[in-house]
Amino acid sequence: MASVKVQCVSKWFERRDGESLHVLQNIDLEAPEKTITAIVGASGCGKSTLLNIVAGLIEPDRGCLFLNGVKASEFKDWRSMTYMFQEDRLLPWRTAAQNVAFGLEAAGVGRAERKERVAETLELVGLSQFADVFPHELSGGMRSRVALARSLVTRPTLLLMDEPFSKLDPTIREQMHAEVLRIAELMSMTILFVTHDVEEAVVLASRVVVLNPRPGRVRETRTIDLPYPRDRTSAEVQQEARSLRESL
Repeated sequence: MASVKVQCVSKWFERRDGESLHVLQNIDLEAPEKTITAIVGASGCGKSTLLNIVAGLIEPDRGCLFLNGVKASEFKDWRSMTYMFQEDRLLPWRTAAQNVAFGLEAAGVGRAERKERVAETLELVGLSQFADVFPHELSGGMRSRVALARSLVTRPTLLLMDEPFSKLDPTIREQMHAEVLRIAELMSMTILFVTHDVEEAVVLASRVVVLNPRPGRVRETRTIDLPYPRDRTSAEVQQEARSLRESL
């Protein structure tokens, strides 16, 4: 199982003119195991920076990060975590199956096991028939499914997502939401994701963390107590979304 705890984290970046840019201030955030937590806020409030800190891609200047109850500096099981970016980042010279296998190759997983796990994961996202197809031959929705499969094939317990569905049309985006919810339950994953789409946060998340404009601070952490699956157009979802927008 996986859990995330961010404790009093702050971050600055140095600008080209030598001035410091204060991005995050005293962030406290928790993503309990087997839950879906969304981070929302205005552009530039530090959402992606916060996710990158959780991923270990950058270090906070102040504060602590705990993964599975262990301080990040002592955490060893980084392969239990995977990151799905805004862009699908598929390698154009590799087939769908070869793209999905990339992380397993890097981890030194043997060929027979790679083949089996890639096949299982492509089936999980409904792309078994497209294993040998190249990215340029796939629709945007299919490319997102390949990117999701690549994130899942390592069997993570924690999935980080940085607006991975923002470029999809609404119908395909809703299909991907359903896929994520189904797979999260099936694999007992913890998910922490960033989005500008308040309705997306309400549809997917059991907890929504609202950040203030830069420097990002936690304005509110809200529990979304609605049964799954959630209809984006329903009165209940729209009411929650309106209330969250008022907090932004």
